[in-house]
Amino acid sequence: MSYNIQLFSVKTKAKEQAADDDSFFDREENLVPLTEEQIAGLKERLLRYKYEPVKEDDAGAHFNHPDEDFGMALLTKRGLYFNASLSESSIFEVGMTASEFTDTGEFAKYDPQNDGWEEF
Repeated sequence: MSYNIQLFSVKTKAKEQAADDDSFFDREENLVPLTEEQIAGLKERLLRYKYEPVKEDDAGAHFNHPDEDFGMALLTKRGLYFNASLSESSIFEVGMTASEFTDTGEFAKYDPQNDGWEEF
């Protein structure tokens, strides 16, 4: 088992809130694609946070962190997916990291285990 936190474009957040559809996230086409600049910026930021690239495949770019409390990350064309272990410290660190990535105003944090969108 693990704890998942996602980062999407603010356009995806607006689209999901307008849709009022419980299965919104089940269809990839509902997620607004990130721009090449956003993807490059997120990749650079992951590296600054000491996430290490593991591989790239059809799913996206996979990253691990040397400190297991920071979990793993998957950067796709439509979002950034963090995966934490179920320890309190891992959930905290991954949650804080995802929140920090929203500071540009381009991205919104979605935590499906904790009432959805993070509000400020």
